[in-house]
Amino acid sequence: MNWLSVVSPIVERVLDFIPNPAEKAKAQMEIQNQLMTAAIAESQGQLEVNKAEAASASIFVSGWRPAIGWVCAFGFTWQFAVLPIASWLMTITGVTTPLPNIDTESLYSLTMGMLGMGALRSFEKWKGVTK
Repeated sequence: MNWLSVVSPIVERVLDFIPNPAEKAKAQMEIQNQLMTAAIAESQGQLEVNKAEAASASIFVSGWRPAIGWVCAFGFTWQFAVLPIASWLMTITGVTTPLPNIDTESLYSLTMGMLGMGALRSFEKWKGVTK
């Protein structure tokens, strides 16, 4: 779970206690700026970790991220390219063996997490951009 998605509802509740609309807007803007600063600092820290991992000579340090990336790429290729075509071909030829489906919800979560999209999505939800 992303820390921003945990903090955002708490911030909204605290802001509800400010009766003056101008003060509430000012406080909300200050909190948003502080949250964005924290999110940027977290992202920069993660980028430094990523650089150090990528520079490592050990396959167990530098290879895990590409390996998971390839697993995600294979999963998307299977689910959205190979499976539909294979199912169609099997139907035409009369083969009734079922082909496995991949849980795409988990695959999306894993891929978006690897791409760093988790925090961005939580921030968009908090800002109400996705409604």
